[in-house]
Amino acid sequence: MRSALLAAIAAVALAAPAAAQTKITVALNWVAGGDHAPLYWAQRTGLYKAEGLDVEIEQGRGSAASAQRVAAGAAQIGISDMGVVLTAIGKGADLVAVENIYANSPQGLYWVKSSGIKGVKDMKGKKIGNPPGDAARAMWPALAQANGLDPKSVTWVNIDANAKLGALKAGTIDVTTSFYNLHHVFARELGADMGFLAWRDIGLNPYGNSFVANGDFLRKNKEAVGKFVKVTQKAYAECVKNEKPCIEALVAANGALLIDNETTNWHLVKVLMSDEISRKVALGWHDDKRMANDYELVKTYLGIEKPYDVKKVYTNEFLDKSIKMTAVEPPKF
Repeated sequence: MRSALLAAIAAVALAAPAAAQTKITVALNWVAGGDHAPLYWAQRTGLYKAEGLDVEIEQGRGSAASAQRVAAGAAQIGISDMGVVLTAIGKGADLVAVENIYANSPQGLYWVKSSGIKGVKDMKGKKIGNPPGDAARAMWPALAQANGLDPKSVTWVNIDANAKLGALKAGTIDVTTSFYNLHHVFARELGADMGFLAWRDIGLNPYGNSFVANGDFLRKNKEAVGKFVKVTQKAYAECVKNEKPCIEALVAANGALLIDNETTNWHLVKVLMSDEISRKVALGWHDDKRMANDYELVKTYLGIEKPYDVKKVYTNEFLDKSIKMTAVEPPKF
């Protein structure tokens, strides 16, 4: 009789539905790469699931596309460049930044040393190639002025993002721009003739990629978003300490990727993650002063259609201040 009762209880337990999980689609800023490894590691190890989150990672097509998907509610959280996010909010997008990734701007200038270029001032009269509408082109006046160069003294050439390196090698352009996490590709192709300057080192360092949440989803699912940030912040910190399982998780989920290449990518990403705020306050923290400066920078050079209070479009409330970034030396190529 007792065994029959236990069997009946067990059957009911097995038949009972599992606790409901909150579905969160994360829209990447681009196709999966080393900078996304912590997300795949957290997913593979069940850290999101343990917090009641059903996380799906969606490949991206640029920061503008990911910001649009999150604003439309097609994804609940996305990765997007903060300059793009601030512009989108000015157009009415309901977005809230909840965790920073790139504490340093990923933007850089590349050229060949044999051209005689040594710095920004030497770019006077030169041709800079990148896609029309690119954020780097829009921000160029601020960078040029910070380095004593008339912004109008260069000629901009329209080229596809994938044609930058080829055009530089062919000499059809003199300078191009690129994100730092592709630095190893330029170093491999240009070797000792590669010239490079990181924007963060020459007077312009706005925040780069951050996690942004759909505002309506955040207001209705604050606990779930808090758990996502908690797990993700921890994942990035753990991958800084031990990258191997994180890169393996990334490659396992995206078969076309190569371990060595994505490991190098991750080493470059760590440089972008490390600044005084991420090291002393918390990993993922958006600093009030920097955000105010970024807002004014975007307002001046990218444009904000409807001005707003920048303090209302980001929050640090979900971040654990005991989790901090470490100092990172740039890898040598």
